[in-house]
Amino acid sequence: MPEVFSNRRRRGAARRVKPGDGHPLPRYRWWQPFSRALFHLRLAGADGRPETWSVDVKVWGDGDDGEVRARLYRDGVHQATSKTPAAFPVTGGTVEVETSGYGLKRCHYVRDDGTVWQLAPDPASAEGRRARLEQNHPAASRAIGAVSVVILVVVLVLGVPQLVEEISNIPPVAENVGTFTAPIHLSATLNIALVVATILASTERALRLRYNWLLDGGLFDGDD
Repeated sequence: MPEVFSNRRRRGAARRVKPGDGHPLPRYRWWQPFSRALFHLRLAGADGRPETWSVDVKVWGDGDDGEVRARLYRDGVHQATSKTPAAFPVTGGTVEVETSGYGLKRCHYVRDDGTVWQLAPDPASAEGRRARLEQNHPAASRAIGAVSVVILVVVLVLGVPQLVEEISNIPPVAENVGTFTAPIHLSATLNIALVVATILASTERALRLRYNWLLDGGLFDGDD
């Protein structure tokens, strides 16, 4: 079962929630797949009528200040905004949203009874298209997922020793700890290729809301 926010984190996230202004949910545009994540949750409201909650995130940050925020909509009407990680109260529970440097790593509904499930990605989004691939071509989907993991493991094995060597050559570190020599040194071209491979692999995993602190939170993740 996906890990839920701790009570402390949920309280902190709750303090960041700001009330919405009632604007309509913007239409998802064809050029937004890698800059915008959109997920939906369908619930029965307090009166028994169906309602649709939507979470909209500009994964590279808002244009005015670069801050990554999640926006919550009910039936297409803006209800709340929060910096991530966010915890939005909704009917029967809480929607928890968390991002990494590559996209979303969490967008889950946590019921009051502790049940957890992931929100459904909008069909037009990159996450929605990746979900269709998984549904229609499961074998190919598993193969792509496995390749992503292999790439990140290789990057970790080859990249971390070089990074440690660079850090150990900083004078204060070298004087107090000593220096370290990486067993393998790659050319600048190969190191650039590692960076590109890391971005592609971690982005692919983010489209499935897969995240591991060691693999995806490694050398090039901009998340704090």
